[in-house]
Amino acid sequence: MKAVILAAGKGTRMRELTQELPKPMLRVQGRPILEHIITGLIDAGIREVCIITGWRAEVIEAHFGDGSRWGIRVVYARQEVQDGTGKAPEYAKAFVGPDDFLLTYGDILVRPETYRRMIERFRQDRFDGVITVTHGEDVTKGGLNFFDPAFCLTRVVEKPSAAQIQELRDTGLLQPGAPLYYNAGIYIFRPALYECTARLQKSPRGEYELTDAITLYLASGHRLAGLEIEGRWVDVRDPEVLEKLESGQLE
Repeated sequence: MKAVILAAGKGTRMRELTQELPKPMLRVQGRPILEHIITGLIDAGIREVCIITGWRAEVIEAHFGDGSRWGIRVVYARQEVQDGTGKAPEYAKAFVGPDDFLLTYGDILVRPETYRRMIERFRQDRFDGVITVTHGEDVTKGGLNFFDPAFCLTRVVEKPSAAQIQELRDTGLLQPGAPLYYNAGIYIFRPALYECTARLQKSPRGEYELTDAITLYLASGHRLAGLEIEGRWVDVRDPEVLEKLESGQLE
């Protein structure tokens, strides 16, 4: 299995911290966020990685080079236009080829064993991918996921408003006391995902959304297994989160 890491954004919420560095290269306990991710992928047996770069791409490329320092192969693809997460994986299409791949955002930190658990879940049945979720997060800032009794994905609602959540409750899709599963931003897909990203239209936000591609993937008959993240899951979104990581408050 290969891995694709989305690391093209500037990370404007980091303010002056990302003037010279792309957000995935900010350091957490002495190492760049991206390095934590890549060493976790290596522990899971992945040896080929494509990093989608954009803002300050040369910083990432200079640090990781061809990957030989870590005993892996690292290649790069430049996302020149920041038009959403839905089209970003397409820059790695040639790299992926006919292989299954793990896709992660470059600013999500989890315990290293998470990647191994994802691969194990993927191989449990004839799944077409894995979607990771966390429990109890503010789903208005991301995707709200619904699952069948086998914990396979049935629907994604991107950044639902309070009114939408109430509507989901009124229609019975969201039961009282039922857990809210928040999209954790790490996936496994088969190359068939690219048939869906190619069909994307821009969302009302003016961007191509990865969750829209996932909806198309499901509608095409592909089966996505769910996996709840155990232990640490951190979206390194702002300086306050970075400070908590540095001080050991988010282990």
